[in-house]
Amino acid sequence: MPLPDSLPTLKDASPFLDWSFWLDRPLKIVLIIVIAVVLNYIVRRVIRRTTEHIAAGEAAALSKERRKSDKAGRRWLVQESPIAVARRTQRAQTVGSVLRSVTTIVITAVVLLTVLSQIGINMGPILASAGIVGVALGFGAQALVKDYLSGIFLVAEDQFGIGDYVDLGEAAGTVEAVGLRITQVRDVDGTLWHVRNGEILRVGNFSQGWARAVLDVPVPYDSDVDEVSNMILASARKLQKDPQWSHEILDDPEIWGVQDLSGESMTIRLVFRTTPLQQWAVARAMRARLKGDLDAAGVRIPLVQQTVIRAANPAGFTTDHADPQPDPEAEAAGPTEPSGPQRS
Repeated sequence: MPLPDSLPTLKDASPFLDWSFWLDRPLKIVLIIVIAVVLNYIVRRVIRRTTEHIAAGEAAALSKERRKSDKAGRRWLVQESPIAVARRTQRAQTVGSVLRSVTTIVITAVVLLTVLSQIGINMGPILASAGIVGVALGFGAQALVKDYLSGIFLVAEDQFGIGDYVDLGEAAGTVEAVGLRITQVRDVDGTLWHVRNGEILRVGNFSQGWARAVLDVPVPYDSDVDEVSNMILASARKLQKDPQWSHEILDDPEIWGVQDLSGESMTIRLVFRTTPLQQWAVARAMRARLKGDLDAAGVRIPLVQQTVIRAANPAGFTTDHADPQPDPEAEAAGPTEPSGPQRS
């Protein structure tokens, strides 16, 4: 029997047993996956270090501002309280978590497309279909994307946090939850408002840094401005020395002068710089104390001038016209003589 020209090799038996096969596409796929994993690890680590550095940098900046404030003789505020530190840490962790998730999704998508192209799958139809689906989702979910992007910036910029009293335009109250899409605000009536982050155009935060209590005190128009101002300022300083309120008032009270003039009064403005969210309580306590001090000094808050119009005939304002009541004095005097000329 004649022998064949060549014997069968392992390559002919199965291509998986050939080294050239493993050194081609499988090796490329493995290298792509390994590079993606290493790149994802490096990027996530850089993001984590960056967010930690941002939080530490804010703390250092606040410490510098505190030293400047101490040199100026002014009391520092609450940025370095445990609550503020926790908020900075939470903000950095939230932003870092979002960035790391986005990085992982992007790298995974790129690796998946690259691996499919290496296997031999035609990526043209897939990319075209993905583009069409992306456009459709873009039109349908653009509000959702806007909410998420706005939420990221709200958290990253620390515009408000849980426990802050804010004014968001349509809703004002205490923040109970901050998400990447929805912010929950509880107003003074107890209503819980769910506000989409993409609809927030402005934020008024009453809780950051410090607050100011503003009181407009009306006094009689003919009062001496300096005398009344000194009286109001003395009453404010008594409140500042009160142990119940001394820790809430950050600086000495100030008289800003005559705020308004009218025909019956003039208004003097008194201001306090207070800790956040305590401006209303300080103002209420100051009004109560000022009421007693002004009463003791004999100063009365003027009444607004009022004009009362009385009808000549009150019965004319009713639909029932009663007969006029006889005058008792006229009946006692008897009939009166006519005043006109008499004819015979």
